[in-house]
Amino acid sequence: MNQDYITADQWSIIEEGFEKERVQSSESLFSLGNGAMGQRANFEENYSGETFQGSYIAGVYYPDKTRVGWWKNGYPEYFAKVLNAPNWIGINVYVDEEALDLNTCKSVSGFRRELNMKEGWYQRSFEATLPNDVSVRVKATRFLSLDLDEIGAIRFEVTPLSGDVTIKFVPYLDSSITNEDSNWDDKFWNTTSVSSEGNQAFIEAHTMKTNFETCTFMQSDLLHNGKAVHAEPSVIQKELWVGHQYEHKTAKGETLSLQKLGGYTVSRNHKADALIAAAKEAMKNASSLGFETLMANQKKAWSAIWEMSDISIEGDVKAQQGIRFNIFHLNQTYLGRDSRLNIGPKGFTGEKYGGSTYWDTEAYCIPFYMATKDHSVARNLLTYRYNHLEKAIENGEKLGFTDGAALYPMVTMNGEECHNEWEITFEEIHRNGAIAFAIYNYYRYTGDYSYIPEMGLEVLIGISRFWGQRATFSTHKDKYVILGVTGPNEYENNVNNNWYTNYIAKWCLQYTLEQLNKVKEGYPEDYDRIIGHTGLKEFETEEWETIAGQLYFPYSEEHNVFLQQDGFLDKELVTVADLDKSQRPINQKWSWDRILRSPYIKQADVLQGFYLFEDHFSLEELERHFDFYEPFTVHESSLSPCVHSIQAAKLDRMDQAYTFYLRTSRLDLDDYNKEVHEGLHITSMAGTWMSIVEGFGGLRIVEDKLSFTPRIPKEWEAYSFKINFRNRILKVRISHEDVSLELEGKEEMSLRVHGKRVVLAPGKPVSV
Repeated sequence: MNQDYITADQWSIIEEGFEKERVQSSESLFSLGNGAMGQRANFEENYSGETFQGSYIAGVYYPDKTRVGWWKNGYPEYFAKVLNAPNWIGINVYVDEEALDLNTCKSVSGFRRELNMKEGWYQRSFEATLPNDVSVRVKATRFLSLDLDEIGAIRFEVTPLSGDVTIKFVPYLDSSITNEDSNWDDKFWNTTSVSSEGNQAFIEAHTMKTNFETCTFMQSDLLHNGKAVHAEPSVIQKELWVGHQYEHKTAKGETLSLQKLGGYTVSRNHKADALIAAAKEAMKNASSLGFETLMANQKKAWSAIWEMSDISIEGDVKAQQGIRFNIFHLNQTYLGRDSRLNIGPKGFTGEKYGGSTYWDTEAYCIPFYMATKDHSVARNLLTYRYNHLEKAIENGEKLGFTDGAALYPMVTMNGEECHNEWEITFEEIHRNGAIAFAIYNYYRYTGDYSYIPEMGLEVLIGISRFWGQRATFSTHKDKYVILGVTGPNEYENNVNNNWYTNYIAKWCLQYTLEQLNKVKEGYPEDYDRIIGHTGLKEFETEEWETIAGQLYFPYSEEHNVFLQQDGFLDKELVTVADLDKSQRPINQKWSWDRILRSPYIKQADVLQGFYLFEDHFSLEELERHFDFYEPFTVHESSLSPCVHSIQAAKLDRMDQAYTFYLRTSRLDLDDYNKEVHEGLHITSMAGTWMSIVEGFGGLRIVEDKLSFTPRIPKEWEAYSFKINFRNRILKVRISHEDVSLELEGKEEMSLRVHGKRVVLAPGKPVSV
């Protein structure tokens, strides 16, 4: 049974009614971010019930020493923890000296919270009777500014309902925070100064080991019935905490408000000794605008994002809410302004997984950012990997690879591998292929070849050197094999000849050889620089050609399909439909030994290869493999439903495609995997976008041009989206009757719809 307490709404996430057991799930769902920082939707006032406090600063992490039972050579020294940062949102509230705490209130009514995705704000309101029998109405509004990305703003309003009262607000900063997720209970932060000046306060703290210097700051102002109250706060200061106390008599029906600005300045962006000065400047800029103007600017900034990235669905509110929720959180997590940052799988919504970069970025996220932003954003994500090439070579060296062979990390913050499970760290090497594929995909989509001679070819050489050394010649098979791997299906470890891994290795080697020739002919100066820098020898490229030509791919003549790995048919092939529902999810019910022996597939594996390399196979081959593997797939990875939705749509199985779409788009809203309290699945949200644009919309690049094979679920009346293809903006609307296309810009565009050529002129809509 999935959760279903979120009200269906096109533009908002709404919860009505206060239930204590839902608090942690809602803290995830209503999270806020602005690319530079983010936070779970914790209550501003004290809450003594079960809660998961979480505030995060982009790029700030702690190298938590690896904890394993038996150390193996090559293990990463640490796991990069996304750090719970000092808390700036806190406002303790007292009414006639009684603390406002929803866990201890005698009654709570009219509780409602809303995350307005269209405008980028979060609001909570309720009426409560405190243990002292005083009743109040509360409304709290919060947002993290997109324009001033070091600033967040809160307006907290209290209205007495039962009589005249004295209200006390204590806005505070707190650096006595800990991570929920810690290997050794290390101290992650060292607080160096706690200070207060007038209505402003500051906590300076740095991370242990990584030495990120930070300043957490706040400024508070009191308003009575909307008018400023000039009150000097009394200061409460402790070793790791500073608060400002404001007290005001408030009559029944009147409203006392606290407006609080807060946020972080960080040594990544400022000199370490100037963080308080930078915080003062940030608050001065925000104060000069005021809360209302900041909010108006927030609405404008989000309007500009939605103008390009929105997908509109007519006639299906739950489907509409799902895709907008996904697009909203992708934009909250990463806006592409800083090439030092990347897209962590939990974003700013939780601590699980750690790190900021997985293969998810290249395999799932880059298409979304390419199509909905300026192409420089996707280029920044590729530049990030180029900047980590030396570390990838070091990662390879730790596992015994030589001569510039690069193994990109499964999880990283700075290019070093920091994933702690051997079966992933050492064996899930297909991640290397995703990075090469992203280089190919970026050029295919944007037409910008310059990345390859400038940076990409060096990355491809490092990756190909790795594949060249990782493949083994089997005299028994008279083929090259790749042994001891984990494919995308992480429910099979240490297997031989995972088809997807072998296939992407072969493709990488061939693609690198093609690009070497292309750069040699078209960019001779870059070619000479790259050969000089990498020391690439002719015998290496000859060896790559040989390996690519002789790689082994396990195949079943009986089933007429490629086998996921050598031993797949040795398993007891019981489909998911015949698996007792009480056994699901198997990753929470079964031992790992039992999972490894089962035929169950966590996410698309062979089908991941058919997704990336669709044009290498016929529709009949896709159908055969889909029919063979999908029945064994338990979809216990957030990355699974989107690939299956795209392929079901291509096979014109629209009911199945729609079911997978709902699962990927509402994975967190409906909590399919019973884990949303830990945070959201940010990177798979890009897969949700793909399931509409590539799945239902049928977007492909064919012969250097856009091609659409659009389909529409019967549950929808129409849907529309925009894409930026080679700096031309195309709006597509698909209904049951027709496909309408509208081009922005100055140049005309030729494309295909259902295989027929269509020529578009700017500003002249065409209906097909």
